[in-house]
Amino acid sequence: MNILIINSGSSSIKYQLLEMPSAKIICLGSIERIGSKEAISSYKTDHVKIEKIYEIKDHKAGLKRITSLLLDSEKGVIKSTDDIDAIGHRVVHGGSSYTKTTLINEEVKNKIKNLSPLAPLHNPANLEGILMAEEIFDTSKQFVVFDTAFHGTIPVKAKQYAIPGELYKEKGIQAYGFHGTSHKYVSEKAIEYLKLKKSKLISIHLGNGCSITAIKDGKSLDHSMGFAPSNGLVMGTRSGDIDHSIIFYMVDTLGYSIDDVKELLNKQSGMLGLTGYNDLRDIESEASKGNNECILALEMNAYRVKKYIGAYTAIMNGLDAIIFTAGIGENSSLMRQLVCKDMSYFNIHLDDAKNDLRSSTIREINTENSKVNILVIPTNEELEIAKQVYNLIA
Repeated sequence: MNILIINSGSSSIKYQLLEMPSAKIICLGSIERIGSKEAISSYKTDHVKIEKIYEIKDHKAGLKRITSLLLDSEKGVIKSTDDIDAIGHRVVHGGSSYTKTTLINEEVKNKIKNLSPLAPLHNPANLEGILMAEEIFDTSKQFVVFDTAFHGTIPVKAKQYAIPGELYKEKGIQAYGFHGTSHKYVSEKAIEYLKLKKSKLISIHLGNGCSITAIKDGKSLDHSMGFAPSNGLVMGTRSGDIDHSIIFYMVDTLGYSIDDVKELLNKQSGMLGLTGYNDLRDIESEASKGNNECILALEMNAYRVKKYIGAYTAIMNGLDAIIFTAGIGENSSLMRQLVCKDMSYFNIHLDDAKNDLRSSTIREINTENSKVNILVIPTNEELEIAKQVYNLIA
């Protein structure tokens, strides 16, 4: 069975075509820096590897590019769209309505659309991917896996806000949690790798969007993002944690509209707001040249992660391992170093030589005397989604 996975992030699209249940990858690729004149399109099969730079204005243009590669007469891997049996989509916000892999219908699409104000950088792009896939792959079954599903185990004491109770009970205002597919995948890999029967893990997903999750015995216990994927860690364009009084001050005193503030906090803040750069690779490069704004931004980013590690170690009353994953977590040795620096009280000791090594497989980067394992685990949201889709229809 051929299953195509479309994983639309806030500024990227990752995709894989897999033969299931063997999990053989027929092709894979990504489009990064969507919205840029220098977007990077990559495509790989057993026989072909292509990486080119294009101007890709939005997710729709990106999906058209992906489809043309799949169907290319020379380099493509399918002769017809009928060769795709099912498509699995990652969607960020499913609210409390969906906790399992779901067949897409009009009701599901409307729910994704209605939740877009809570995930403005993601749900619209996710829905665009679904609508285009329905149009192009009109004979394929379409399924959705929600980022929020894994966090359904977060207890009420952690997910309810200290505001009038009817807003939680009647209006669904609560912390939902995100990047669930990634956190689920890497935590299961960590438990398997470390051979743990009982486990206390902290999974750190660092990409353009960033989040951190406390995972006890394989279940999400707490998470840095909340009602929408904008809280918590410093991100590419999102502020993360902020005193809500600042919003009132900006509107009441500085003359911003609510829409202005929404745009600023979601699309103009985070590392972009601090440095003028959205991509961490550019920020690290500038920092190495002595750019003080970039140096400070990296320190602020790591500081926020460290605060959450301390908090989550406390609520689990212990820690077996921390996991770095996603684009930055897997590839930035500098960010891992900054996060793990001066953490000896928690028995977290980084081995700098191991940290500098690059690998596409699971690896430990802690010293031998570190009581807490430090793992780098490549996330594979696409495989996790494919497994869930296959298990539903097989």
